[in-house]
Amino acid sequence: MTFFTGAFWRSGDTGFADATTSRIFNHRRPSRRPAAVLRAAHAADVAAGVKLAAAEGWQVAVRSGGHSWPAWSLRDDTLLIDLALFTRMSYDPASGIVAVGPAVRGGFDLDPHLAGYDRFFTVGHSPTVGLGGFLLQGGIGWNCRGWGWAAESIESMDVVTAAGELVRCSETENADLFWAARGSGPGFFGVVTEFRLRTRPRFRELTHSTYVYSAELASEVLNWYLTARHELPPSVELAAVGCTPPGIGSPALVIDAVSFDGGPASLAALGTCPVADKALATKVAQPVELASLRAEQLRANPDYHRYFADNAFLAGGASALVPALVPALTDLPTSKTFTVLGDFTPLVSRRPPDMALSVQTDLYFAAYVIGETPGQDARCRSWLDGTMNRVAPHSAGCYLGDSDLTVRPDRIMSDAAWSKFQQIRTARDPEGRFPGYLGTPVQ
Repeated sequence: MTFFTGAFWRSGDTGFADATTSRIFNHRRPSRRPAAVLRAAHAADVAAGVKLAAAEGWQVAVRSGGHSWPAWSLRDDTLLIDLALFTRMSYDPASGIVAVGPAVRGGFDLDPHLAGYDRFFTVGHSPTVGLGGFLLQGGIGWNCRGWGWAAESIESMDVVTAAGELVRCSETENADLFWAARGSGPGFFGVVTEFRLRTRPRFRELTHSTYVYSAELASEVLNWYLTARHELPPSVELAAVGCTPPGIGSPALVIDAVSFDGGPASLAALGTCPVADKALATKVAQPVELASLRAEQLRANPDYHRYFADNAFLAGGASALVPALVPALTDLPTSKTFTVLGDFTPLVSRRPPDMALSVQTDLYFAAYVIGETPGQDARCRSWLDGTMNRVAPHSAGCYLGDSDLTVRPDRIMSDAAWSKFQQIRTARDPEGRFPGYLGTPVQ
């Protein structure tokens, strides 16, 4: 018999039903269920759990923060290893490295911790997102446009392998696992129990600009945006957002930019839009606190709602992209739905490190369709399918963090990276202890 320090439930045990869906953010939950749940207390529990799964003939699924839209952690006939207790944080001033557990929430936990040391890490925009899934999927964090993927700043990690062994992974130790972990997301064949992350000096000021345009001006604004985005420096996080802003009452196109230490001059290009004088509302180069931006993210991503999400890295000229994007940004199925067209120009202009994450372009489109009741599901699903059908011809691939491969398969790695990933998986997990992706990536 295997004994755990943490809690363990088999199907039918009291508490099992609650344990299976604990902390899953999306309330549109699938019917898949594990055979057992282990809420591990430490790495030794995780290792023992993987070995128990092998003895029982189960595969292993993992939950860090529970924020994945398709609920990757819910898999039939698996041992679900829940890492909810892995919330340790420890900063080393000498190295600038912070050690974190995978269930640490970036905005609510890690950022306040680092602020006390005047340091910063590019955590996810929604403050409730756990670091485990965020980092394994690559990590589109604050100013990813200028600072790069969050996974690029992983110094090392501790991983329980498919054989139930705890190992250290870095560029020099178990480098194959380290390569595979950074970008493979829920396809990773191991359980990360701790990350060590390189931090940066904390920004001194944030400057925020927004321009709210009516849907009727969307085509003209998007044509301008696709050119003007190249004029903003890497210190600026930039996006065109389709949403229903508070106080507006109907879908609008919002040009939103946050400058990290660049000041008002870094945002000047936003004022060159030919219809800037027709904006419904403007906020031009105003100081802002990160706490206010986090609060806005919480408002835009409400709990206890039903989410459908998809995304694509886009390539092509304005003449092809604008007709596909205008309805995606202005014809929204619910008042809480929002869509984003982000600019990654500085990110793709340099050579990223060699890692599993290997698909990106300078334009990132993501749709977050938000409903409140099951009765809205059919409409939300239909709208998202139609939207992605329009943009898919221009897609170079997708980001795992906002994807649902069971509905729309897409590329998640380059051909060379996918081949390398499969070779490492075969060597490291020959029995298929970890089930891989829900749905099949297109490669």
